[in-house]
Amino acid sequence: MSFAELLDHVGGMGRFQIIYVILLAIPVFMMASHNLLQNFTAATSEHHCHVHINISNTPYTNLTGKLTAKDLLRVSIPMDSKLQPEKCHRFVTMQWQLLDSNVTITNLTELETEPCADGWVYDKSIFTSTIITEWDLVCDSRQLKQMAQSIYMAGILVGGIIFGGLSDRFGRRSLLIWCYLQMAVTGTCTAFSPSFTAYCIFRFLTGMAFSGIVMNGVSLSVEWTPTRTRAIVGTMYGYCYTIGQFILAGMAYAIPSWRWLQLVVSRLSPDHHPSFLMHGKVQYHLLPLGSLLAGMELQVAVTPTCH
Repeated sequence: MSFAELLDHVGGMGRFQIIYVILLAIPVFMMASHNLLQNFTAATSEHHCHVHINISNTPYTNLTGKLTAKDLLRVSIPMDSKLQPEKCHRFVTMQWQLLDSNVTITNLTELETEPCADGWVYDKSIFTSTIITEWDLVCDSRQLKQMAQSIYMAGILVGGIIFGGLSDRFGRRSLLIWCYLQMAVTGTCTAFSPSFTAYCIFRFLTGMAFSGIVMNGVSLSVEWTPTRTRAIVGTMYGYCYTIGQFILAGMAYAIPSWRWLQLVVSRLSPDHHPSFLMHGKVQYHLLPLGSLLAGMELQVAVTPTCH
């Protein structure tokens, strides 16, 4: 007789299983936050080269207080095909003639440009700070944004390999407690990362914890529920994950700073295992199962064998 059949004999989906599944499903609300967090913490804002305005020895020396920000951008940064400031280049020298409506520039591409040597200016109207603005992950360094997410996904892969084998050896409950703790600690450390390298390391460790929580949490829920209700449990986990995506979007709207958003998401993640609170109840609810098994063994022992 399988364990699922034994559950049916002792009552099937009872109050214990319902409470157990709900407690294990609560952390799933915030699981989507870590998976999709970089969509907000690594959002790329509009940006252009930082320029130093030098108007000495030019015919426009007297226009210092009259030039608008748009005019300053026009003389210092070339425009792209959409008539927006170039993101990665600036003029080597100020092109003051562009302010004169009587002067016609036939080919702007002939004007000498250079890469952004003094950093970038970012639009902070939506996000006050992101990892992009903090570590200038734009232009030649824009691939680092995708690399950071790839490192996180690599952590999920490694975590599945490591925690999958360890859970079979030490038990799912112990590994789940460790993964909850690891996610809370590494997620919090990510919010205080002093460099992009440290950020990637902590994200990798967070990905490992994510994988361990998903595998062991779902497995525990499914193992303790009858076969006929396992599809419902799996669907409930999917809905919890989806609702968590809406929660993340709301928090990202309310918290425009990437460090604070990372910290809030990490602190909302559970750092304890719900079944730890159920330990005594597990033993209590196993009593009928033990009695049933004892009865079955007794019945097998006294049943005569026919030859």
